[in-house]
Amino acid sequence: MSSNIIVRKSFIFAIKIVDLYKYLVNDKKEFILSKQLLRSGTSIGANIKEGINGISRADFRNKMSIALKEANETEYWLELMLESKILTKDEMKFLIQDCKEICKILNSIVRNSINN
Repeated sequence: MSSNIIVRKSFIFAIKIVDLYKYLVNDKKEFILSKQLLRSGTSIGANIKEGINGISRADFRNKMSIALKEANETEYWLELMLESKILTKDEMKFLIQDCKEICKILNSIVRNSINN
């Protein structure tokens, strides 16, 4: 696994999202919001990986901005599932906290890439 902290964190987060998706579909029989969560939660790391291997600084900045948008969307779906009682705080474990941390890191990366 990569030594790059955001690559590592987003990959581990994606694995947790896949596990949560399986739980939502198999145990909770929730098929609509879970698919949205799976899509946005796993695309964070994919966009980060694309950005790091991008062909230009603008490409890097663009992919990191998309990853940030996907992370914000994922946070929204997680909070919606919590507030609508699809998931409990115990079931969420630390996913929202992890997502917020990824958002903060990506926000910093995007801001710094604009300033440099």
